Amino acid sequence: MARKKKTDEEVEIISAPIAEEAITSTLEKNYMPYAMSVIISRAIPEIDGLKPAHRKLLYTMYKMGLLGGKMTKSANVVGQTMKLNPHGDASIYETMVRLTRGNESLLHPLVESQGNFGKQYSRDMAYAASRYTEVRLEPICEELFRDINKNTVEFVDSYDGEMKEPLMLPSAFPNILVNPNQGIAVGMASNICSFNLKEVCESAIAIMKKKSTTVDEILDIMPAPDFPLGASIIYSREEMANIYKTGRGSFKMRAVYQYDKKNNCIEVTQIPYSTTCEAIVSKIMELIKANKLKEITDARDETGLNGFKLTFDLKRGVDPDALMNKLYKLTPLEDSFGCNFNVLIKNRPYVMGVKEILEHWIEFRMDCIKNGIRYDIEKKSAKLHLLTGLKKILLDIDKAISIIRHTELDADVVPNLMEGFGIDKIQAEYVAEIKLRSLNREYILNRISEIEKLMEELENLNHILSDDKEVKKVIIGQLKDIIKKYGQQRRTQLISNDDIETYVEVRNIEDFACTVFVTRDGYLKKVSAISLRSTTSEHRLKEDDEIIQTIETSNKTECLFFTDKSTVYKMKLYDIPDSKVSAMGEYMPGILGIEQNEKILYTVITDKFEGYMLFAFENGKMAKVELSNYETKSNRKKLIGAYSDKSPIVGIIHMMEDSDVIAMSDNNRVVCVNTAKIPLKATKNTQGVQVVSLKKKGAKLTQAKLASESGFLEPKKYAIRNIPSAGSILKKEDVQISLI
Repeated sequence: MARKKKTDEEVEIISAPIAEEAITSTLEKNYMPYAMSVIISRAIPEIDGLKPAHRKLLYTMYKMGLLGGKMTKSANVVGQTMKLNPHGDASIYETMVRLTRGNESLLHPLVESQGNFGKQYSRDMAYAASRYTEVRLEPICEELFRDINKNTVEFVDSYDGEMKEPLMLPSAFPNILVNPNQGIAVGMASNICSFNLKEVCESAIAIMKKKSTTVDEILDIMPAPDFPLGASIIYSREEMANIYKTGRGSFKMRAVYQYDKKNNCIEVTQIPYSTTCEAIVSKIMELIKANKLKEITDARDETGLNGFKLTFDLKRGVDPDALMNKLYKLTPLEDSFGCNFNVLIKNRPYVMGVKEILEHWIEFRMDCIKNGIRYDIEKKSAKLHLLTGLKKILLDIDKAISIIRHTELDADVVPNLMEGFGIDKIQAEYVAEIKLRSLNREYILNRISEIEKLMEELENLNHILSDDKEVKKVIIGQLKDIIKKYGQQRRTQLISNDDIETYVEVRNIEDFACTVFVTRDGYLKKVSAISLRSTTSEHRLKEDDEIIQTIETSNKTECLFFTDKSTVYKMKLYDIPDSKVSAMGEYMPGILGIEQNEKILYTVITDKFEGYMLFAFENGKMAKVELSNYETKSNRKKLIGAYSDKSPIVGIIHMMEDSDVIAMSDNNRVVCVNTAKIPLKATKNTQGVQVVSLKKKGAKLTQAKLASESGFLEPKKYAIRNIPSAGSILKKEDVQISLI
């Protein structure tokens, strides 16, 4: 098929240069509207404690008659909500799931549910499809929608202009602080923890009653957040006061557990709100596999009809409290909650403290109450106006009947009544519509008796409307009723910082005597004293390998592995698995992550970092440094510059006190020097001092060992008075003895 030829116009369009535009202009035109939409219309909650997605869903359920009505399929609610929410059904249903009692995300759930809605504390437990589950509004939603039909809040058109929806719900309690809320916008986020309903309402009452309420006074009423899952807060009044003042900060939470002595297991019944049971179990199993958690044999989730429960099976003799301190340190059983009280106020985001949020809510609620009062005044005034006209009819009912009966045209009835009784059109319309059977004295007197009552009510409403103190009294009365109706005890308990026992890793490590065997090829065996005494087996070694160090020590010590690259690798001995004489042992280069062309030369095992390190170099120099130079406060696993790299290393020795050392050069000269003659240096990578004089050109030191380990018959024969020294020729009787 022939390819169509481009026209001259098309060629010109394709070859036209791309218009250049400043990036700031592009961001302003394209990105800023999106960012503002996310901030204002999606991610950040408003003072009623709801995001737009929550509000649209709850209002739809309210209009469907699900407040006090029977349950309906979630799919029905999702479908109806799409008339207000332009997003897909999946996101709407996900929003609903979080509001349900079944999901346990909220301290006071807003949606009563039936079916599987997953769990907030489970990462993997999926909720059922919307066609299987059923929902309706919880009774507490009466307080969210209180007097919404009295124009308490502003209504706007929906996205397609077909319906009206409220900009906010007239929440009769500070829902913004009662239920947790989290959102991530563009360039900002919000993370509001939940507080106890009773405490929040009492704090709002205190602020309204007193002209000035301090943060300390609020802390006395509501000392800390309260979470649906309970758990415990490690409480610091100073840190909490800072969060209450600024709206930012964090606090730590701990799981709650009990020890089942009969089954020798720990049962965790409450966990921090910010973690999940899968994250906890996964971390524990990871530690078990890494041999860092030997006290637990199994960890599993036993959550069922009786509630949440994680179970950890323990080995015999394990202290459960000490183990939990370790788990708090190493797993999400202790976690932090970061606070960021970012709230939209009149479409502008503000990070506020608790008192400021409550003050804004009080201002918002006062506006709602005033709007409701204005609505009532308008309705009652209209009714009073009608009844006033009806009262005039009472003066002469027969006259009214006569006017209506003798009027020829239907359209003239209202004007004739207006003229006959001196009433306006609205009053005349009302009188004209009264049924004939109602035109009796009793009916009219009963209706007129309402006039005085209406006048009193209107006077009272106008008095409240004109005085903010009276409006606050109304709010206080409503809050007290809400406390009585929905208040509950705190679920989250407070633990003082002083009562927390800090976990120190070494405390909980089993200590026992053991012997460490190090081979030339880098294998290490840690054999307990009991195992060593009871064994009759010979050491199993790799072919052509041999044991070069045997060290008696205990399990709570630290290993230092010196390599030929002037590096030392550090590791806790208890992190190395126990072995047997008949086993090959652990290949340390693989465990330590040593480079392929790097070799372990010497191993030191210590607990107090006492004694000295002696380094002998090929150029005849020796350096003596304190072992404490290799002690670090942090858990660093690799130290570079462990010794000088200016000359190849030929010997490394750890000694607790000055001793005789034998050094031999390749020209068969031997020196026996006491290390007291070698000055102590402060830095690790020092080259030291010249100990052996290598007079012969090209001569070099080949090895150095403790005199007691040299195998020489009489090491003292090679002793020197001063350094440096060329040493003595190797004696005939020592020729057959090797230092290697």
